[in-house]
Amino acid sequence: MNARNDSQSNPNPADWHPADVLAALKKRGQSLAGLSVANGYHPTAAGKALKQPWPAMELLVAQAIGVTPQMIWPSRYSGDGNPLPRAKT
Repeated sequence: MNARNDSQSNPNPADWHPADVLAALKKRGQSLAGLSVANGYHPTAAGKALKQPWPAMELLVAQAIGVTPQMIWPSRYSGDGNPLPRAKT
C-alpha cells in the first residue's frame, strides 16, 4: 500500500515519497521545473518543496496534481489544514 492510500486506514499517514509526487506530476504532463517557471519562480524552486516546508510552493504542486497539500505532506500540516510552524534551528 502506498502513502496516498494509507490515510484511510492509518491515522498518521506518511508524506508521499518525492518520486510519487514527480510521477503524479508527470502523469498530468507537468514537471517541477515547468511548474516553478510558470509561476514566476526559479526552475529549481518546486524541487525544494519536496525536501523542506514551503507552503506556497506545496500548494502549487498539490493543485497541479489535483489534491490538497495536506494529502501530500500530512506531517507539515495541522488537522485543520494550516501549515505547522517551522522548527527553529
